[in-house]
Amino acid sequence: MTTPHIRDFRDQRVHMIGIGGSSMSGLAQMLLDQGYHITGSDNTHSHAVERLEAEGVQVFIGHDARNVEGAALIVYSAAIAPDNPERAYAFAHDIPQMERAVLLGQVMEGHQDAVCVSGAHGKTTASSMLAQLLLDCGMDPAVHIGGRLDALGGGTRIGGEKVFVAEACEFSGSFLHMKPTIAVVLNIDADHLDYYGDMAHIEAAFYNFCSLLPMDGLAIGWGEDPRVRALFARLDRRHETFGYTQACDWYPADLTYSDHGCPRFTACFRGKPMCSVALRVAGKFNILNALAALASAHALGADMRLASASLDRFAGVHRRFEHTGDIDGVHMYHDYGHNPVEMRGALSVACEQHANHVWAVMQPHTYSRVKTLFDDYLTCTQAADYTLVTDIYAAREKDPGDINSQMLVDGMRAHGVNAVLTPTFDDTEAYLRAHWQPGDLVLTMGCGNINLLNEQMQQHGDTKK
Repeated sequence: MTTPHIRDFRDQRVHMIGIGGSSMSGLAQMLLDQGYHITGSDNTHSHAVERLEAEGVQVFIGHDARNVEGAALIVYSAAIAPDNPERAYAFAHDIPQMERAVLLGQVMEGHQDAVCVSGAHGKTTASSMLAQLLLDCGMDPAVHIGGRLDALGGGTRIGGEKVFVAEACEFSGSFLHMKPTIAVVLNIDADHLDYYGDMAHIEAAFYNFCSLLPMDGLAIGWGEDPRVRALFARLDRRHETFGYTQACDWYPADLTYSDHGCPRFTACFRGKPMCSVALRVAGKFNILNALAALASAHALGADMRLASASLDRFAGVHRRFEHTGDIDGVHMYHDYGHNPVEMRGALSVACEQHANHVWAVMQPHTYSRVKTLFDDYLTCTQAADYTLVTDIYAAREKDPGDINSQMLVDGMRAHGVNAVLTPTFDDTEAYLRAHWQPGDLVLTMGCGNINLLNEQMQQHGDTKK
């Protein structure tokens, strides 16, 4: 069957299954802005759904075949199985269907350059830095990222036809549908093993992604990641590296940190100082994100002086170590990090904030991820003084019955982590309020709905008035 193209459905109804997802909601917004008639469905109501409804999009909560009646095209996320009732209806009635990543690849067609930012960790922050930087440099980028950036007023931007910036996710091989002219590889790590099975297949996917580059394209990657180095050694395309040391093409010189862990450095390219950077976002890993953004911008011909000024103003992305408010003198933060490496990184930033005690609140994400990365979860919150673990967020999966959060807590305790099981948000809130002290910091972590705990607690407000 011939793959449909989105341009053929401009005057018809496009129905998006899983429209509340970060990428799907962004694509829905882009299509809306281009005049498409959009409807959608999702399992739950969310802020993303509310924003689309405010734009006039009809969103059905729950999946039902009747939701699809009258649609000319179905767009679905990779998490939506073929036996979903809406997809099943589409099959039965010969309604063409398109996976989300295919749509994204089609949307970026026609742009002179497409910068696709990949990696197991850091994609949203690095692509957001680049998007804001190019915007501030007057390059009018089109943007599709997996988070909300205040500089864009969301996660998408139509922009001009010269540059497209996209977050390139490896889940289910989605990034293989993109059309990069610049491919950024922040890192290659063990994740989505439920799909790939092992590291060899993950590494092969990243190689295939970089091989999508035209022969005059450019790959940019973390030169201190052995898997990235191995990939670049095989790749017959130009490449540049970034990293912490002068062994890489892009590196920081004169590195210092503010009292809250925000890096300041001179960005150098092959021995030549390019610009000075004073980040407002904390964490050593953000040096890499900033260098990746600068390297991409430099390749596109951006003014490095304007680029560095933009990075100095970059205040972060929503749900990335985001301060959500203070309660009872306790500082509340949330981070989207959902695997052990990301949680460890977020906690390293939390520990730079000079809190009396740091509370890590973990919502494990998907049974398969917890099983494959189980041992890593047991120690990833060691930097915190206290760890609370909620029930596993199932997302697209069904409970297999052989893994649960109590098993994580037991394993954490065996590794010296002060961990407690608080299954529900109400349990977690009650435990925190009973034990925290003014001057403490609470960091909730996960890419499910754990951010709603921060909202719930903020709505309940102070209890010690």
